[in-house]
Amino acid sequence: MYYETCGAGRPLILLHGNGETHRIFDKAIPLLSARYTVYAIDSRGHGLSDAAACYHYDDMKEDVRCFIAALGLVKPALYGFSDGGIIGLLLACDDPSLLSALIVSGANTSPQGIRDGWRRFFVRLNGRLHDAKMDMMLREPHITGEMLQRIKAPTLVLAGGHDMVKRADTAFIAANIPGSSMRIMRMHGHGSYIVHKKKIAELILDFLADQ
Repeated sequence: MYYETCGAGRPLILLHGNGETHRIFDKAIPLLSARYTVYAIDSRGHGLSDAAACYHYDDMKEDVRCFIAALGLVKPALYGFSDGGIIGLLLACDDPSLLSALIVSGANTSPQGIRDGWRRFFVRLNGRLHDAKMDMMLREPHITGEMLQRIKAPTLVLAGGHDMVKRADTAFIAANIPGSSMRIMRMHGHGSYIVHKKKIAELILDFLADQ
């Protein structure tokens, strides 16, 4: 796994979405690294990380768990966007004591959590691309309320007011994580406050300041 690190302080892991790299956080990292040691990862098959024979969110979750263990990170906070948010949710479900805080944006609990029009678009697009990572997005994840209820880390659930994830699925995530908060960025889409934007850093810093 390729990653870049910057700053000093408590560890903070950043996870990008499907088909992206850690570089989507280029505007956020300077702000975040003023207070935290930031670890910006390229997920398997993305950016400069090695490809894999197949792609599953559970495997990506294990990649991040092994990353935390290999670097000896103690109670890192984690921010995940889209697929990165799914990975963060799975990690926090599977090991409730691992993270000190979790922030997710535009995460969905199943393929049906993606708005119907967007899902049909991705099906048509992948009919031409035959992309293994898009295949994963169209068949996974399968996160239940019972799984979410295991999460113990303080959690902030974010989504855009015009997100490609259904509002009901975002609300389902927040409702099932004990003590979590939800914020809808009403004038934004799936990633318009995240990709190459400082806004997501401000949201992360505000949330972590209280943890």
